[in-house]
Amino acid sequence: MTAWEAHTVVTEEYVDPAPIAALSAILDSGAPPVGAGDPLPPLWHWAALARWPVSSAIGPDGHPARGTFLPPVDLPRRMFAGGAVTLHATVPVGSTVRREARVVAVTPKTGRTGALVVVEVDIRLYTTGNTPAVVERQNLIYREATRPGTPSPTAAAQEPVGAPLRRIAAWDWELRTDPTVLMRFSAATANPHRIHYDLPYATEVEGYPGLVVHGPLMTLAMAETLRRERPASTPIRLRHRNLAPLFCAEPALIQRRTGTDAEVELAVRTDRHIEHTVLTADFEHDGDRTHA
Repeated sequence: MTAWEAHTVVTEEYVDPAPIAALSAILDSGAPPVGAGDPLPPLWHWAALARWPVSSAIGPDGHPARGTFLPPVDLPRRMFAGGAVTLHATVPVGSTVRREARVVAVTPKTGRTGALVVVEVDIRLYTTGNTPAVVERQNLIYREATRPGTPSPTAAAQEPVGAPLRRIAAWDWELRTDPTVLMRFSAATANPHRIHYDLPYATEVEGYPGLVVHGPLMTLAMAETLRRERPASTPIRLRHRNLAPLFCAEPALIQRRTGTDAEVELAVRTDRHIEHTVLTADFEHDGDRTHA
């Protein structure tokens, strides 16, 4: 890497109801709409505070070129590996928050697929009166290039699935995707990564068999399932790990791994017996918040 120093980026951000309404429309889970004055649901700041880079800053993969906020890692494949979010206070829709972001670690490693670099980003949101509201740690992984993949038979011909979230039974939800769902989620979260909407790039450059479902989409879908199944509960901490890519139109289920009053763990699974991402939610018991 060339000379680069981590630095804190501080911005004032408006919690805009418009992208929140867009995310609600995309998830289409049947939950009541979230509007001005309502508390922002857990993880919805990914859409409410999405940041669009200027076009001239975009790199070959669709993400902003590295070397400014993110380090100039020279490995081409990027993935959102997971993280943790602590919820200290509610963030009202329509309010203004202070956002502070900083890269806190850059760690080269060697994995099964070769060289990789793990980048950890710390993000903090403060509400009026300098009150800490959200503390988040995001883990990004950069990997070596790979050979072109073999497109799956359905990669280029996928019909709209309708609502991506559908309840089958208690703690048992279908997660269905199509290119329109992925495109709309990319737009709602200002995510320009080409693996989610550019099929030739995803298969011929990054070597995937099809479009890749966003890690944040799977995580938000689990958070929405949690919100629907425990509407009287507000988690204080969410931890999430992306374990394996899920591909567009691949049937998947959101199911509960474990569940108590104090902790619920969910997973996105496919009939290939693969867990693609896991979400763990922690709840309080001291009476300060409502819990199930």
